[in-house]
Amino acid sequence: MKKDQIRKGRLAGERSRQVLRYLSSMEADRWIGEADILVDMAHLVMLHHQKLMTPEYTRALLRVLLQLHEDGLPDQVFDEQFEDIHAGLEAYLMERAGEDAGGRIHMGRSRNDEVSTCLRIRLREDLLRSMDSLVRLREVLFTLAEAHRDAVMPGYTHLQPAQPTTLPHHLLAYEQALGRDFDRFRAAFHHVNLSPLGAAAFASTGYPVDREMTARLLGFDQVLSNSMDAVASRDFVLETLSAGAILMTVLSRLAEDLILWSTPAFGFVSLDDAFCSSSSIMPQKKNPDTLEILRAKAGTAQGALAGALAIVKGLPMSYNRDLQEVTPHLWRGISAVMESTDLLTRILQGATFDEKRMAQEAARGFSTATDLADMLVRSHNLPFRTAHTIVGRAVRRGSLDLRVLEAAAQEVAGISLVQRGVTADEVAVALDVPTAIASRKAAGGPAPDAIIRSIRERRRIHRQDSAWVVSQEKAIQEALSQLLADARELVA
Repeated sequence: MKKDQIRKGRLAGERSRQVLRYLSSMEADRWIGEADILVDMAHLVMLHHQKLMTPEYTRALLRVLLQLHEDGLPDQVFDEQFEDIHAGLEAYLMERAGEDAGGRIHMGRSRNDEVSTCLRIRLREDLLRSMDSLVRLREVLFTLAEAHRDAVMPGYTHLQPAQPTTLPHHLLAYEQALGRDFDRFRAAFHHVNLSPLGAAAFASTGYPVDREMTARLLGFDQVLSNSMDAVASRDFVLETLSAGAILMTVLSRLAEDLILWSTPAFGFVSLDDAFCSSSSIMPQKKNPDTLEILRAKAGTAQGALAGALAIVKGLPMSYNRDLQEVTPHLWRGISAVMESTDLLTRILQGATFDEKRMAQEAARGFSTATDLADMLVRSHNLPFRTAHTIVGRAVRRGSLDLRVLEAAAQEVAGISLVQRGVTADEVAVALDVPTAIASRKAAGGPAPDAIIRSIRERRRIHRQDSAWVVSQEKAIQEALSQLLADARELVA
């Protein structure tokens, strides 16, 4: 391999190995190597179309690029003597196609617009993968909700028993939150799938390039019009990392629920052994280690966002080398998202829920006390705050039977519930868990009918989201297939 071809004109002297390593982005660039091949192809096809590249040079370069597309990038393009993959690939093309041909690939283009284009190509792929994973995770939540449609369980606020609910109600809460995460990723995708190619260093180029053509060949929705913004902005990275950090926060909360539910104190769920570990000293232990690491990965995603924000916040227009350090944060954050979403899907698929245990716990802690107060309001015309105070005082005394309620009513409100017609049967019905759940029929509630309506509506949205991912994947694949076809035709 030749020495770095970019330095030899303006700069003299050899860099030390320490400086080479310090400046190198090669480790992060491995993510975008395949995208760089596609960008070079699209640029070449456009240069040929604009009569800026002779057919001979076009064929020579495309022949090498097509071979790289088939076989993958060799290690030599990642040599640390090059600052990045773009310089390494250019040197490889000069070696294989000749300096006269390879030295022309950067007409009308800079590494600044090239790297931004490569990042967007790879990132949109990872975004679609992430959204596909979200679609599959949400499908598992639907499946579990339908399989356990009548599973009663305790609901908590402040991690204290609050009111009874159902497992479907709990699972659908997460599905709805994940649906918003999908929307955030979709919004980020629209901002990612824009082409900066042809913006050059930042001030465009004097060559008559066709930016719309390269955008079309690479499957972008449109061109980023301002050339300075095209190379200098990384808000598309920040937006993606923000969406990823929010998603990981939701996944971490679900992981925390599963961790709590799997403890003997709860006993609501049993996790597949494949996702658990034991202790090196305590033979009885079954630890939900995979979920604990997922919880920690949420911190990784949040840290990636914070790191990227800190780098970008103080940069003047336009391109600055600081942006190179944003890229590792991007890959770290999006990797945490993709790995964690897939893993949590598999964990839920292998989980076994104990409906009997959940039902036993649903009635504990006076969980239907609110329903009792509501009955006193609806059936006996008490002010809600009076009913709330009476029931609260009875709970303090440790019982909600009519005798204790009567004493509490006389003590705190100076009234007799019995004289107002309250009966022991009424109290028993109000305190019944299934009755309490069945009464919550409002949209989004845990009543069986409400759950059925929720699943029906959420599945409709889910189908639309799934179809959108498929349509985007198809559009991009068709564009790239056409690019490869055009490249092969020019070579032939």
